[in-house]
Amino acid sequence: MRWHRLFDDLGAQLAALELQERAAEVAEHVRAERGQIELVHRLAADPNAPVRLRVRGVGWIDAHLSDVGRDWILAQGEGSGRTGRELLIPLSAVSAVEGLATRADPREQVASRRFGLRHALRAVSRDRARVRVHDLDGDHVTGTVDAVLADHLDLARHADDEPRRAAAVRGRVSLPYSALALVRRL
Repeated sequence: MRWHRLFDDLGAQLAALELQERAAEVAEHVRAERGQIELVHRLAADPNAPVRLRVRGVGWIDAHLSDVGRDWILAQGEGSGRTGRELLIPLSAVSAVEGLATRADPREQVASRRFGLRHALRAVSRDRARVRVHDLDGDHVTGTVDAVLADHLDLARHADDEPRRAAAVRGRVSLPYSALALVRRL
């Protein structure tokens, strides 16, 4: 009888040890899965979400997400005169996001995620929209994107309230993508 209880006790200990090992494996698997989630996946999981973005050279911005690309965010700005203004923000300029959902959308078939910042800037250029381009140093210039090149864009500078016309252009400035913090439609 004592041997029977001893074997039952050893069997129970072995079963408990197997459960602990399985729980540790599951926890490690979850950590490994979480380690694959990028910020862009979390941003894409919550379209139209209200968030606060801290953008280098600009500060905190209250916005609603509109779209997310591979390396950019499109948002609608809020407050302090920015209501309804479209904001194109390079992901590299974002230093913090407040209000993100905990879920993620790692699916690569989301169409806009295939396109990089240059593609988004080409759309802005095609639209001939007046924009204010903020850089990482906190400065900004206003004008119309004339050309989107390999590593920089050319902006025809003109006043905020003037359309791009030859007589209104005050010069052209070339801005490297690595210096961009935000492109705001006026």
